[in-house]
Amino acid sequence: MPETDVSKFEKKIEVRNIRFEDIDDIMALSKKCFPGMEPWKHEQLESHIRIFPEGQFCVEYEGKIVGSCSSLIVNFDEYEDQHTWDTITANGYITNHNPHGLNLYGIEVMIDPEYRRMKFGHRLYEARKELCRKMNLQSIIIGGRIPNYSKYKDKMTPREYVEEVEMHNIYDPVLSFQLLEGFQIMRINRQYLPDDTASASFATLMEWHNVDYLPKSRRVYHASFPVRITAIQYMMKKIDSFDDFVRQVEYYVDVASDFGSDFAVFPEIFTTQLMSYLEEKRPDQAVRRLSGYTDQYIELFTELAVRYNVNIIGGSHFVEEDGGIYNVAFLFRRDGTIERQTKLHITPNERKWWGIAEGNELNVFDTDCGKIAILICYDIEFPELARVAVDHGANIIFVPFCTDDRQAYLRVRYCAQARAIENQVYTCIAGTVGNLTHVENMDIQYAQSGIFSPSDFGFARDGIVGECDPNVDTVVVGDVDLEKLRRNRNSGSVRQLADRRRDLYQIKINTRS
Repeated sequence: MPETDVSKFEKKIEVRNIRFEDIDDIMALSKKCFPGMEPWKHEQLESHIRIFPEGQFCVEYEGKIVGSCSSLIVNFDEYEDQHTWDTITANGYITNHNPHGLNLYGIEVMIDPEYRRMKFGHRLYEARKELCRKMNLQSIIIGGRIPNYSKYKDKMTPREYVEEVEMHNIYDPVLSFQLLEGFQIMRINRQYLPDDTASASFATLMEWHNVDYLPKSRRVYHASFPVRITAIQYMMKKIDSFDDFVRQVEYYVDVASDFGSDFAVFPEIFTTQLMSYLEEKRPDQAVRRLSGYTDQYIELFTELAVRYNVNIIGGSHFVEEDGGIYNVAFLFRRDGTIERQTKLHITPNERKWWGIAEGNELNVFDTDCGKIAILICYDIEFPELARVAVDHGANIIFVPFCTDDRQAYLRVRYCAQARAIENQVYTCIAGTVGNLTHVENMDIQYAQSGIFSPSDFGFARDGIVGECDPNVDTVVVGDVDLEKLRRNRNSGSVRQLADRRRDLYQIKINTRS
């Protein structure tokens, strides 16, 4: 007897994490599920995937996305009892996500109206619960809509309505479902979603407890998350060989390591010191000869980062690729891995004398001390770059620089301090001093390296963590606190990240193929 072909009857259902290519479908779904309410914006969903991809789920049925949910991790006790959706989600961008938090906070669940009563909502809630167990989080907290309350608001208070739903005297499509999923009501929040007219802007704050949660002492609040930085004010002087360069560089790395630093930061194009013995008078040819040392430079700094157990921002170095010369900063992690950031804005001087080509990609790097970005000298003077880097999770922006006079230096310094304030982020600038009498276009140097913080209570006075004396061969060592930074973003005197008027303006990165 031939077997019955059952494949034509099969229905494929998959619960998976949301991907960037799903964003347009989810935006369309939000308009369909919540008519009259503000739908998801493309940049909000992009931010969710960048910051916490594990917490974003969708249901795909027969190749179509029919449901989705979004979430972030918080320490819930740090938020006010009567918080709003905008507050708990950083206006929908979840930039307040705390990977060391205790609570998974669900910020939205939606199911296509055509596919309701197929248990897709249950599948999404189960995915959240499994994530909560996997990450050993204490609970899941949600701010739930009560969309049928609009029919009863003239007859009863929100509390009375909720009690009637709990006793099954009234059916609410959201609250009734959440109660069946094992969530318990904590309280009712006012003005949670102002545009949710069906719920009269009220929401039920509810919690599901993870019975498998195992408390760990390290997961209780971080008093601090210190990161030590050594910014190197590098003396440019004539040398006679690559070995001379190695000795000077290793000395500074050794100093940074002796101080127990997490990062050692070298200045922009400090490797031009090698030109002092190359005896090439034409600047454009000198940089091409200098680029020939790229492999030796990378091998040296990789070995130093591992041997001295310090992450090194290797200043920047001229690299030749596809016939062009680029100004490239390298991150040498102490685990032996390497990243790179090309300078994006080229000064008139760099174009005129060296023919430097511009890069096209801004990167944010993971390290064992959180996410960082590198903006080389002139790049810090373009505020859009720092804003994008922080939106991608950067907590520290390193700025290797090389300036010839005080006014050029002050442009870098003032902009680095402005970026620290605008973005509630730490910045660190490291520059060259001295002179190279034998090198064309590297005549004099001016620098005062420093480490800067936001300007608010709890941070260093004047927003200066530490700074070098100007124009001397030295270093500055300073501690920055990433936990203090995180709390400042949530509850500072001013909150530049949270209070941005994204309804008026936004920054978009154009990708190049």
